[in-house]
Amino acid sequence: MLKTLRDITQAVAQARDLNSALALLVTQTKQAMATECCSIYIIEEQQLILSATDGLALSAVNSTSLPITQGLVGLVAQREEAINLADAPSHPRFKLLPEVAEEAYNAFLAVPIVYQKTVIGVLVVQQVQARQFSEGEEAFLMTLAAQLAVAIKGLTHKARLIGGIQQRYYLGKQASKGIAIAKALVLGGQLSFDLLELKAKSISDEEQRLQDAMSRCKDTLISVSQRFDREKDEEAASIFKALLLLLDKASLGGEYIKEVRAGWCAETAVCRVSKQYIEHFSAMTDLYLKERASDIRDLGQRVLRQLIEPNKIFLEPETPVILIAKEANTTLLAEFPRQKLAGIVTEFGGVNSHAAILARAMGVPAIIGVDGILSANIENSQIIINANRGQVIIEPSALVLSEYQSLLAAQEEQQRQYAAELALQTITLDQKRIYLYINSGLLSSVDSETGSDSDGIGLYRTEILFMLKQCFPGEVEQLEIYRKVLKAAGNKPVVMRTLDVGGDKPLDYFPIVEDNPFLGWRGIRLSLDHPELFLIQLRAMLQAAIDTEQLHILLPMVSNLEEIDLSLIYLEQACQELTSELDKIVTMPKVGIMLEVPVLLYQLDEVAQRVDFVSVGSNDLTQYLLAVDRNNPSVSSLFDSLHPGVLRALKFAVERCSEHQLPISVCGELAGEPIGAILLIAMGYDQLSMNQASLARVNYLLRRVSQKELQQLLQQVLKLSSGEEVRSFVTDYCEQKGLLSVIS
Repeated sequence: MLKTLRDITQAVAQARDLNSALALLVTQTKQAMATECCSIYIIEEQQLILSATDGLALSAVNSTSLPITQGLVGLVAQREEAINLADAPSHPRFKLLPEVAEEAYNAFLAVPIVYQKTVIGVLVVQQVQARQFSEGEEAFLMTLAAQLAVAIKGLTHKARLIGGIQQRYYLGKQASKGIAIAKALVLGGQLSFDLLELKAKSISDEEQRLQDAMSRCKDTLISVSQRFDREKDEEAASIFKALLLLLDKASLGGEYIKEVRAGWCAETAVCRVSKQYIEHFSAMTDLYLKERASDIRDLGQRVLRQLIEPNKIFLEPETPVILIAKEANTTLLAEFPRQKLAGIVTEFGGVNSHAAILARAMGVPAIIGVDGILSANIENSQIIINANRGQVIIEPSALVLSEYQSLLAAQEEQQRQYAAELALQTITLDQKRIYLYINSGLLSSVDSETGSDSDGIGLYRTEILFMLKQCFPGEVEQLEIYRKVLKAAGNKPVVMRTLDVGGDKPLDYFPIVEDNPFLGWRGIRLSLDHPELFLIQLRAMLQAAIDTEQLHILLPMVSNLEEIDLSLIYLEQACQELTSELDKIVTMPKVGIMLEVPVLLYQLDEVAQRVDFVSVGSNDLTQYLLAVDRNNPSVSSLFDSLHPGVLRALKFAVERCSEHQLPISVCGELAGEPIGAILLIAMGYDQLSMNQASLARVNYLLRRVSQKELQQLLQQVLKLSSGEEVRSFVTDYCEQKGLLSVIS
């Protein structure tokens, strides 16, 4: 029976479209259960639509529906439980639909198809003989429906009518928020190292082709590297400098040439060398060396692309394009002038890949994991990507295109409206001064406007520098980056968080394999276990801040007081070492902790005796309070920072810190969400740190509300029982105040 379940599930998951999947489902289920009829109904707009059948009238498929308030199938959907009847026509809810021709059937078994607590369909089997289906048959059908829920939901979503017209529609995962409309530029979809091996007709000609391709590749790498040097983004520039070294004749470049001189054509030479070295490095036990196979693959594909499509990527698009690729590595992404890159869609990749990190830093909408996008033949097609929902629409209808264009135009007009007040201080209607800071990670995103746009940098994520390197950056390299960050911020404060990796932020060259990484070796735990790395980072920060009072050091993922005490010992050691080495007094900066682990909520009295400030990481605090992995699609819908329990914890934190006159801020995503900002101000927070893209909107909003009035709102909010109720309540308030468009 398990094999039968697996076979049916795989057949549905691998079907090319919804209709094919459902047709396979009903036929194979009918055969597996040795019954006479199997049908599936899909719920749309509170209607049960007969979507596939093997046993009823085929003419009724997709043309017959009934409300979920009617019939036995509707009763299954309403009750969200199975119904097993020997004589269905005798049941009071039985409703005969003549067009489906089910008069002959008496036995009836139906089970709901439930996806994330919502019934999305009903699976039904019927038989002429009046008998009740056995417990085993009922269990089989229930298990099958549970296993198929995700696949059917995905196919239903993908195939639904958009704007009343069937369109090609793909789904993926959000890597970077936003919406974009542009022509598709497909790159690398046909490139593979498994090309047919061909001998060279002329070795000299092939060598010249290869040399020309390598030269163009080298020119591009130098150009991109220099661009990042000009932008003072050394962490990104170093990636391209490393690839340049691989192109050298003493490295892979020389190996390519050897293969051509051995009689192979240029494409074959690149493929043979790439496969050989990728296989060699992939087989290594050293995890850092093992990961270098990706660099070899990257360079090989770049040279191969120059041989196969030499002019495509290097011709600057006349208008912004949406890049479609198998996997957008950092080098591919950086080759585009940023004003010409409207969005990114990839077939593979992770939401925390280097390319995804760069996309978020650049503010470019990005969707990853879009299965089949490269085989969709969409070169130069008009596409819409809605990264907020992980949606890709190919050749949208005029109606859908018009709606999205209107949406983008409205958003752009809103942004201009918000930006007009960005230089003004954030002061509420009752004259409460609120300080808005930005979160940053890439040096290129800490530009000269930072000083005027915000009150400083509330969170500088030093781990992004580490994630974009091929090994741990040294003290000198870190020192130069930190100096530039402090300089870019003018005279305003900069909160630098010490290395925060692990969980959803891995390092390729220092992999951490754990069953539960979010509760494992991450944040300050890792730094304290590697004091040699921790001290280097602290020394670099302290040296960068000599002669300024800008620097604040933030310790991540603190879960006990001993971690604070030990961190302060190492910081004092770094100060003493530098004072001795530089013959100049290096003083302790302000030190704070991230409030992410719930247990510290109840130790804030002791925390206040040790540190100068607290910064709430609302993402992780919410995750730990709700016991929800926000990256797990099975439970991610339960992650809600507006859950009343989370809000009460946040209010408790600010009240405890206020008693000790301990400054407290919020640097998680909640601070940059309009509803979140409103509630945090109501609680008493006066320091919020957010992504730069949220800054203007939040400033505009908070200048139009009264903290005293919000405090009254909060009293009502904290009595509610769910995040949805909170969201609805605050939305109604904003609508009354004429601020609905700001929070939408």
